[in-house]
Amino acid sequence: MFNASFFIFQLNSVRLALILNHMVNNIEEEQLTLIFRALADPTRRGMLQLLTSGDKSISELAEPFEMSLVAASKHVKVLERARLLERSIAGRTHCCRLNGDTLSRASQWLDMYERFWDRRFDLLEQELLKEKRKEH
Repeated sequence: MFNASFFIFQLNSVRLALILNHMVNNIEEEQLTLIFRALADPTRRGMLQLLTSGDKSISELAEPFEMSLVAASKHVKVLERARLLERSIAGRTHCCRLNGDTLSRASQWLDMYERFWDRRFDLLEQELLKEKRKEH
C-alpha cells in the first residue's frame, strides 16, 4: 500500500536538506570572503602577526603602526567580524586573542589550490625534461 504522507514527508526532508546545504555553503562562502577581505590589508595582517605571540590590548596592537586607538579599533572590528580574532573586555581594556580555527579554514581552502598548482608544475617539469632530452 502506497503511503502518500510518508512520500511527501521524504520529499520535504530532501528539499529541506538541499536548502540547508545551500545555506551552509553560502555561509562558508561569506565567511571566506570576510576572511580574505580582512587579510588583504597589511596593517591587519601585522596585527594578526602580533597576536601569534599572545593576547594583546588594542593599544598594544596600535603601537607598532603609530595609529590612533580609534583607527586600531576599526581594524580590530574587521578582524573580529571575520572571526580571525576574539575580543574580551575587562573594564576599559579590550584584549584581543587570535582565533586559529578561522585561519585554519582559510588555509584549508588555499590548500585545495596549492594541490592544483603542484600538479600543474609537476606536468610542466615533465614536459621541460622531455624537451631537454630531445635536445641532447
